[in-house]
Amino acid sequence: MKITCIRQQLNEAVLNVQRAVSTKSSVPALEGILIKAEDNGIMLCGYDLELGMTTRIEASVEEKGSIVLSARLFGDIVRRLPADDVHIIVDQKNITTIKSGLAEFSIVGIPAEEYPELPSITGETSIKIAHNILKSMIHQTIFAVAESDAKPVHTGTLFELGKNHIKLISVDGYRLAMREETARCDEDINFVVPGKTLGEVLKLLEDDDTELEIMIGRRHILFQIGSYCVISRLLEGEFLDYKAAIPASSTTEIIVSTRSFINSVERVSLLITDRLKSPVRCQFEDNEIKVSCSTAIGRANDQFEAKISGNNVEMGFNNRYLLDALRNTEGDEVKVQLNGALSPMKILPREGDAFLFLVLPVRLKNES
Repeated sequence: MKITCIRQQLNEAVLNVQRAVSTKSSVPALEGILIKAEDNGIMLCGYDLELGMTTRIEASVEEKGSIVLSARLFGDIVRRLPADDVHIIVDQKNITTIKSGLAEFSIVGIPAEEYPELPSITGETSIKIAHNILKSMIHQTIFAVAESDAKPVHTGTLFELGKNHIKLISVDGYRLAMREETARCDEDINFVVPGKTLGEVLKLLEDDDTELEIMIGRRHILFQIGSYCVISRLLEGEFLDYKAAIPASSTTEIIVSTRSFINSVERVSLLITDRLKSPVRCQFEDNEIKVSCSTAIGRANDQFEAKISGNNVEMGFNNRYLLDALRNTEGDEVKVQLNGALSPMKILPREGDAFLFLVLPVRLKNES
């Protein structure tokens, strides 16, 4: 193999593909990046048996071939090369020479035959959606994905595709996040994508309205994002019946400035540490929200105005869960619906129902 390419393009491709590489594996090739020199370019691939990422960059190819190089070492080398051009030569014994300017490295590669094959997607359904819409949808739901795998299916986000809509739902036992958009889809289909995969997809998405294609197979999903292709296994198992978890009615409705609510909760949360945990107490009455918190190191109180209709209510919340939901609303004002002190808080846009967040309350101890 003998190629020449632009360092900046190679560096960007390696940085992205590297994120799909296994950091510790019993198969040494999985800790590497597969590099394939083909007509007019090179293909780079990272794969950890659950998530795979490939991309192509332009290169002048004198001799075709393929090699697997340690992702960590190759990434470090490429990042520090001095010149704009990079020359890579691989000999018969898999010794790989990397030259740029006056710098030269010789490292030992692994034969490409030892690299596992990426899964292929069969019997797929495909949808197209704009980058900025999918980016916003993932951003507004990924925060509620479960981190522990007591129920592995909840470490992913449920995609619900209908005739003209796409809905994303994440739950972790303490909160729920849901976002809906219109999208072109030919059939009704549900599947669960791992949170880790969506985190990587999020980093590749742009802020414009160009379209990407998503292909869904029986056990895998493929995102075609520009020159990148992300393939991932789907999670199996019974996802929570989220519709049953959403309160059907409310006895209190509040229209509130998102920023005021966030600022107030952040202020009283200054007394909460990893060691000193305590709920944030919220009192909703007389067009005011009173927020307070009490821990071993002291007490904090704050209040701000809001438009409240219905019953007065006092509730406690985990400060981090409440802040996560408020920070992901993407609006100046939100509508908050409550149905008593022990029912989840429902956070919606002021107008419409593009998203819905639920935050479960924490039981409060009566203060003397």
